[in-house]
Amino acid sequence: MKTARLIYNPTSGREEMKKRLADILDRLDTGGIEASCHATSGEGDATAAAADAVERGYDLIIAAGGDGTLNEVINGMAEKPNLPPLGVLPLGTTNDFARAMGIPKNWEDSCDLILRQESRLIDLGKANDRYFINIAGGGSLTDLTYEVPSRQKTMLGQLAYYLKGIEKMASLSPTELVIRANGQELIHDEFMLFLIANTNSVGGFEKLAPDARIDDGLFDVIAVKKCNLAEFIRLVRLTISGAHLKDKKVVYFRTDAMEVTSPGHVQLNLDGELGGTLPGQFRILPQHLRIFAHNN
Repeated sequence: MKTARLIYNPTSGREEMKKRLADILDRLDTGGIEASCHATSGEGDATAAAADAVERGYDLIIAAGGDGTLNEVINGMAEKPNLPPLGVLPLGTTNDFARAMGIPKNWEDSCDLILRQESRLIDLGKANDRYFINIAGGGSLTDLTYEVPSRQKTMLGQLAYYLKGIEKMASLSPTELVIRANGQELIHDEFMLFLIANTNSVGGFEKLAPDARIDDGLFDVIAVKKCNLAEFIRLVRLTISGAHLKDKKVVYFRTDAMEVTSPGHVQLNLDGELGGTLPGQFRILPQHLRIFAHNN
């Protein structure tokens, strides 16, 4: 019998985890995994619980919730030696990482994926002294992900983000950024946002970084230059098909390390959560964590 620590956010998504907890534990137990639970109670709690679970020697850790819960869990694990594999039950609002990895949203199917013990090694990103598994970014357009009230996210799901985006569109302002990689300044310009992608699924768009791979040791970096509302809407439409990367308003490159600075105050967004401020040093940790997911 394997042992697991199930770390879950009781308010994620539409609070489905609270409804399904007993069924999930029963399904895991029937499949040979004895899981004990930790319900998160506030910011940073999942990080502490994950660090404790590694130190106590659980055979695996399971994160149940959204991308924010997953981010906290990997921050508790990343610096520990002899990491156990990580399972994901995507019960949050957007679940970008799970979508990119092909982890089923249905709780029965995601449990069965863990029970089959099919796993793969993945890259993690590091932003200053914090870690991210899917996306890092900054600029006026990224602020909306943590401006949406948690109650609104619970009730409206991903629609809450779109509503907040429409609300902000009329007052968007660019940010002066200097982006450096490989020891040289690549660009110094005004941007609406920059994104450092570890997978192809970001903000509900599956083709925002269409060539991003979770295990290639590289970030896919996308930055949108200063644009007006009409140009921004055009870029959003192009993003649906993945054609935006060739647009003159978009800077795109790949790297394993980079630096972003700004003369202004710019907040960082890590996996949809507030992650400090610029300046930012970003580097990739190749194949640093094993997760339960399909191998292809």
